[in-house]
Amino acid sequence: MTERSDSSIRRFHSSEAGVRLVCFPHAGGAASYFFQVSRQLSAVADVLAVQYPGRQERRKDPFVSSVTELADVLVAELRQWADRPLALFGHSMGALVAYEVARRLEQEGVKPVALFASGRSAPSLSRDEGVHLRSDEGLLDKVRELGGTAGTLLEDPDVVDMLLPAIRNDYRAVETYRHTQGPPLACPLVVFTGDADPQVTPAGAQAWDAFSTGGFELNTYSGGHFFLDAHAAHVLGRIRSRLDG
Repeated sequence: MTERSDSSIRRFHSSEAGVRLVCFPHAGGAASYFFQVSRQLSAVADVLAVQYPGRQERRKDPFVSSVTELADVLVAELRQWADRPLALFGHSMGALVAYEVARRLEQEGVKPVALFASGRSAPSLSRDEGVHLRSDEGLLDKVRELGGTAGTLLEDPDVVDMLLPAIRNDYRAVETYRHTQGPPLACPLVVFTGDADPQVTPAGAQAWDAFSTGGFELNTYSGGHFFLDAHAAHVLGRIRSRLDG
């Protein structure tokens, strides 16, 4: 398979592994966030990272401002990669997009090997703080509050000018999302959460249990919304063991 410049799919390391792991970034995030995931898991998975439109080399591509519309677009692209079993891994907004993609794949008869959802409450627990309606500085304050590797980049005005439209668009997509009723997933569901995440309560993380009949596992780590950065080795170890089991 090859990736077109206008495609959402990025592949940093080619792998002959028997499963493909599709990674979905957080709000304002980019495919490059998963470069190390690709490098470290290439022995057990052919890692594909999603590049949402409107950022990095896709800056001129029009935004998709709805989680469900974005899922529709991505499923259409992922069909060509479904010659191997697919697993899905998303953080924050990415967990929500990955869930909606998993629903659509299963409706088409493509059962994911697993859904790994990180840093996000269950889909039925919508959270609208009106962040996407805030001033530029108010929006940036929210991003700084949550932390993550992008925090230091926000001190550069030129970088802010490039990132802000994508961040606002993604918050709009997440905050306007409303879960629609449907059958639970059939694939295993593995959830990762931080014990000090201001966006996800313990109950919110546990609530994912109702969204799959294929088995549920909850992993809790110390840290806030981007606990993933500090605990990457253990998180990737859990994913590796699931995919290589």
